[in-house]
Amino acid sequence: MATTTWAIDPTHSEIGFKVKHMMFTNVSGSFGTYDATISTEEDDFSTAAIEFSANIDSINTKNADRDAHLKSADFFDAENHPKLTFVASSVTKIDEENYEIAGDLSLHGVTKPVTLKSEFSGAMKDPWGNTKVGLNIEGKINRKDWGLNWNSALETGGVLVSEEVKLNIELQLVKQ
Repeated sequence: MATTTWAIDPTHSEIGFKVKHMMFTNVSGSFGTYDATISTEEDDFSTAAIEFSANIDSINTKNADRDAHLKSADFFDAENHPKLTFVASSVTKIDEENYEIAGDLSLHGVTKPVTLKSEFSGAMKDPWGNTKVGLNIEGKINRKDWGLNWNSALETGGVLVSEEVKLNIELQLVKQ
């Protein structure tokens, strides 16, 4: 079988996350600089080999002060841990649209296994003849599992920042 290489189309992709703030609203953020190596046997994504990295300095929550705090030693410690990485260990096809992607997520100097859900949106040719596929990848992690422990107690009870982080990754891949 032939190996197919896929590249992320950054103009149609987003590496996003949400975290509960003050116990009742979500703050969304994304990473603007990232890279991936993705290959499949032919176009079969159940055979996918996936390696992904994102630059911590590219974090954007639409608030410069919050972004600076997230890059600091209180959270990601970007100076000492400039990237987060994910390396898939398996991709399991659940049905025609749904997959589970298991692998190791490394950030803040800690590597832990995670399983993410992926929805395959299909493949089609764009107006210029390029074959593209869409993937929506979701998951939840507990930030404390990776040593991101900073928080602040609220006067009314609870904490400022949730431990749970929801991942929402929209990818458009281009066949190379």
